[in-house]
Amino acid sequence: MDPQTLPAEAQELYQNIKKQYSVGFESLKLAQDLHLHLLKITDLEQVLAGKDPLKNPSEFPFWIRLWEAAIVLSRFMVNLSPAPGTTVLELGAGLGAPGLAAAALGCSVTLSDYEEMILDFERVSAAASGLDTVRFEMLDWLDPPEMERYDIILGAEILFRDEFFEPLLGILRHALKPDGVIYMAHDLKRKSMQPFLKKAEKEYAVSASKRVLKSLDENKEILLTRLTPR
Repeated sequence: MDPQTLPAEAQELYQNIKKQYSVGFESLKLAQDLHLHLLKITDLEQVLAGKDPLKNPSEFPFWIRLWEAAIVLSRFMVNLSPAPGTTVLELGAGLGAPGLAAAALGCSVTLSDYEEMILDFERVSAAASGLDTVRFEMLDWLDPPEMERYDIILGAEILFRDEFFEPLLGILRHALKPDGVIYMAHDLKRKSMQPFLKKAEKEYAVSASKRVLKSLDENKEILLTRLTPR
């Protein structure tokens, strides 16, 4: 991806981001003729600032990585092939791969996260991927605004702090249409996932399937979950 080909507004965002971080584009192949170009930080130490994420995972800025779960959820959306115009909200979107995949399929997509800088990364990635109808919204789960309702809600690696379980359930109640569906993907080893799903079962029918993402280093087992209102 040549940054010089970005539209003017995205080019300005890109240059502002470059003043703060070392960045580059990562290409994500979703199908034979479908690729996303995701802007990401290439020097993680610029964000971690000496913190050891293994000692306190809650301090890790989850948005800076393209997680295997996000790749699995993105490819799942391609296989799901929702009808054009389907409304989609991605929560805690980070680099935004699943939501951008849905946008590339013709869905009406909103990417949400809690910092404007994260949304700027998403804006550049959307432009780099040729997607100009995506919406971007700040969303604080602890203080949510009035929200419209969506056909599909997506989340990849968003279950990492127990104190956010109830706020997340509140967001889902307000943002999902009565006949809507929630798709989430997480590393099978993530310990917080099962406690959340146990809470969610009171309101949602939950189904799950395991997907394996093969890589040269280590095959990752990802749990893909589907929640539908009871």
